[in-house]
Amino acid sequence: TGVFADVAQNGVRGAAIAVDWWNQRGGVLGRRVEALVEDNQNNPGASVEKARKLVNQEGAVALMGTVNSAAALSTSGAANAMHVLFMAGGHADAISGKACRWNTFQIPQTTWQIAHATGFSFAKLLGKRWYLITPDYALGHALAAGYEDVVKIVGGNIVANDLTPLGTSDFSPYLTKVAAAKPDCLVLLVQGADWVNCIKQASAFGITAKIPLCGPFAELESIWALPPKLRTGYWGTDWYYTGKLVLGERNTLAERFTAEYRKRHGQPPSAESCFGYVSMDRLLWGIAQAGTTDALKVAKVLEGARFRSLWEGQSHFRPVNHALEWPMWFGKLRPNGTPSDPYDVFDILDRQPAETTQVPDAAAAEACAFSWPS
Repeated sequence: TGVFADVAQNGVRGAAIAVDWWNQRGGVLGRRVEALVEDNQNNPGASVEKARKLVNQEGAVALMGTVNSAAALSTSGAANAMHVLFMAGGHADAISGKACRWNTFQIPQTTWQIAHATGFSFAKLLGKRWYLITPDYALGHALAAGYEDVVKIVGGNIVANDLTPLGTSDFSPYLTKVAAAKPDCLVLLVQGADWVNCIKQASAFGITAKIPLCGPFAELESIWALPPKLRTGYWGTDWYYTGKLVLGERNTLAERFTAEYRKRHGQPPSAESCFGYVSMDRLLWGIAQAGTTDALKVAKVLEGARFRSLWEGQSHFRPVNHALEWPMWFGKLRPNGTPSDPYDVFDILDRQPAETTQVPDAAAAEACAFSWPS
């Protein structure tokens, strides 16, 4: 529920397809797979309570999900204490950084990777003076730190970084300052309903007609919620359901996933749908390969194992920190989609490989120092 309700629902939908496909092949370890769903209310404390309920009362053998990064961090700790695997859905660097744990695997690109993959494009296309509107919680802080690093590299500056509470409905106090500062671009780090509200109000203030909007990512759920005239700007995207830059020449798995998702829900999958599918699919693959639900044995199987999925190329969970190594994409919004698909609102312009945008191995090892249980 709350600001990430639509996004989270699509993650559940993606995971459900993975469950159904595994069950159609006979399940895992000779048993049918069942997915249990709880609402963490975007609250770290509530997320811990729900995690404990799922494991201790409902009999869950592993955990996955959470859109909110603060909730992902708290759930990671709870899963570790209960000795179960957690496929984390948050972007915050700390999930695979200073708060990393042997049993946690991070699916979305880290905030460091996102900021670096998109920041260099901002500087090249839009200019080097940025105004940031940032959600005041773990993800926002981590993204802002990444952009501060990019600005140093490109020789630009952040003219302001306004922190906004999650669930902000009135962005006027911040937007009035944006107009006066006259930056080269307005970088929106807010997500979900906050992102929608901010863009609507920026348009009403006349800012979108004068200052380009951009950001680390724009979720399809939020874009579709906007009227076409407000779909503007340059944004990163964690994954996209169509296009050669994302899928490659022929990705039959991605095509099958998108077709099945459209059949079930009447719209294409979003990046969150991809996260849900990949989280569940890799978790079940790991259990099947390990021949057990024992978290330690499954984690050892998952770590470093290369696989192909809904995008072009091979990926794996980095042994150094258990972050998923995969690309990031960048594009421009097209207000009305395409003639054949009104949902196709992203014109993908660029693909940034993980190798050049993720935290290098040495730095990752310094930040993440998990130890395996004996």
